[in-house]
Amino acid sequence: MDDDRVWTFEESLWTADAEHYRESIDDECLMVLPAPPFVMSGQQAVQAVTETPRWSKVELSERQVKRPQEGLIVIAYKASAERDGIPPYVAHCTSTYRRLSHENWKVVQHQQTPPLVSSSAADD
Repeated sequence: MDDDRVWTFEESLWTADAEHYRESIDDECLMVLPAPPFVMSGQQAVQAVTETPRWSKVELSERQVKRPQEGLIVIAYKASAERDGIPPYVAHCTSTYRRLSHENWKVVQHQQTPPLVSSSAADD
């Protein structure tokens, strides 16, 4: 999978419907998200997405792609996501894809870390 396809695929995980998400997440996937229960399996994450409105817009910046071995892609980036009715969401993220067969990739790891707010910034 070339870099352009990697980023298109990752963006789709934020904005596409729950069925696309279900098809893209491996059953053995592990995720760490900034809300309880924090650590989720692939099926727990799919269920959470099914029950949550999708993002209407996402911008991925600070992009990095690594290919540590054949059939494995690791990415890191900053996400800025928006949808009506809630404040924008920002997080630094990683995802790992595993190739199952030609052109068939699944997410096996995803993590989101929102920026920390220092106590001095919170006091301002």
